[in-house]
Amino acid sequence: MQERVSTGQTAILLEERRDAIAILTLNRPEARNSLSLVLLQELRAAVDRLSAEKDVRAVVLAANGPAFSAGHDLKELTAHRADPDGGRGFYRTAMETCANMMQAILKSPKPFIAAVHATATAAGCQLVATCDLAVAAEDAKFATPGVNIGLFCSTPMVALSRNVPRKRAMEMLLLGEMLPAKEAAEYGLVNRVVPRERVLDEALAMAKVIADKSSLTVAIGKEAFYRQIEMPTAEAYAYTADVMVQNMMARDAAEGISAFVEKRKPEWKGC
Repeated sequence: MQERVSTGQTAILLEERRDAIAILTLNRPEARNSLSLVLLQELRAAVDRLSAEKDVRAVVLAANGPAFSAGHDLKELTAHRADPDGGRGFYRTAMETCANMMQAILKSPKPFIAAVHATATAAGCQLVATCDLAVAAEDAKFATPGVNIGLFCSTPMVALSRNVPRKRAMEMLLLGEMLPAKEAAEYGLVNRVVPRERVLDEALAMAKVIADKSSLTVAIGKEAFYRQIEMPTAEAYAYTADVMVQNMMARDAAEGISAFVEKRKPEWKGC
């Protein structure tokens, strides 16, 4: 069963639990799930809350309607041009709220998996790139098309350029063309491409595999991955060596190694 997250008449963000997996569903189908300021704020609140819940082992991010997400709500942004400052204050708030929400996903100890059933563009593509894993429908498409309307996708570029090769990222950013799911997988933007009707099931299957592992080990590994990838090689090795020592001292590491040696299933405690 899906629960209302929004306080308005129609929930713009839905939440569902399936055992240790939480499903967040963008629910602005009439606006192609564009990321209004309120939706960004609700996403951030949900990410923070789920990150702190011990019973949640993984999060799947899905969407309702004809698009996964069309990015920032351009109608909302345009309306604020009538503000006394020409919209500058609102634009800064919107962009900073979006950036902070994306970073909250990266910093969360829970793995986030995007279930992309349809088109993801601009900040919607950024959201997919920010998630740790992504499953896409065969007919899904991706783009950073801001250049086509005079608004370069500068903030989506941050997540995109950290997921795909540099030349591929620049191609997407400078041409602004739609990228089919198959090519998105070849670029490294998504992990798996499946028929549309299987997208959510595939994402849930991946989440289930992760949920069956030590939550402590997964959290340690996710944090270490994003920290080391920005470091020079020697610094990354020094840092990850310390992480390995820390991990080895954990109860779950001792249990997992003993279970492997004894050929039995480990009993995780998350400590």
